[in-house]
Amino acid sequence: MPSLRPSIIAPSILASNFACLGDEVASVTVAGADWIHCDVMDGDFVPNISFGSPICEAASRHTTIPLDIHLMIQRPDRYIEQFMAVKGVASVTSHLEANHDAGITLDRVRAAGKKAGLSIKPGTPLDQTRALFGRFDILLIMTVEPGFGGQPFMTDMLGKIREADRLRTDLGLGFLIEVDGGIAVETAKLCREAGADIMVAGTSVFQAADRAAEIRALRE
Repeated sequence: MPSLRPSIIAPSILASNFACLGDEVASVTVAGADWIHCDVMDGDFVPNISFGSPICEAASRHTTIPLDIHLMIQRPDRYIEQFMAVKGVASVTSHLEANHDAGITLDRVRAAGKKAGLSIKPGTPLDQTRALFGRFDILLIMTVEPGFGGQPFMTDMLGKIREADRLRTDLGLGFLIEVDGGIAVETAKLCREAGADIMVAGTSVFQAADRAAEIRALRE
């Protein structure tokens, strides 16, 4: 088996205690997180409402690590500027299935000096992203149906991760593969072996008795 690249661990604040968000963000930063993941939901693209750019800005004041914005919203093209304006935002990911020209959205994110991410739901074939290869820096493969935290990992998504890893190697592309949904120590290992680079972990980190130990275990 080839050597595996170190995993990037991105705790999702969706699973944090919002009553003390600053302390929660600071806690996982000290515990060794690499990125802070912000799951933005609009109640339209997904059946849940989470938070907007003011919460991301509030989180940014309590960490020195990059913010990774995941827009699960119907019109990401209307809102990307306000998220990219938040200090510390390094990447903005939007969904292929949303109501926008995904290529133009990706180009705008890159033009602002951020990493551009493209996300696909479990039911969206990987082939539908092929036309956008070379225009994104992150491919976020949802390993649950987007909308709610704490769902069980969908093991059939491992094949999609392997295929994405094979394609980027065959085509000489350098995008990172991110996974989001049901990520815990056991499933992170499976995803890493399949080719994933970035692990979005919410419940497993924020509910851990020892967050630093959990992050180390996710990374290993």
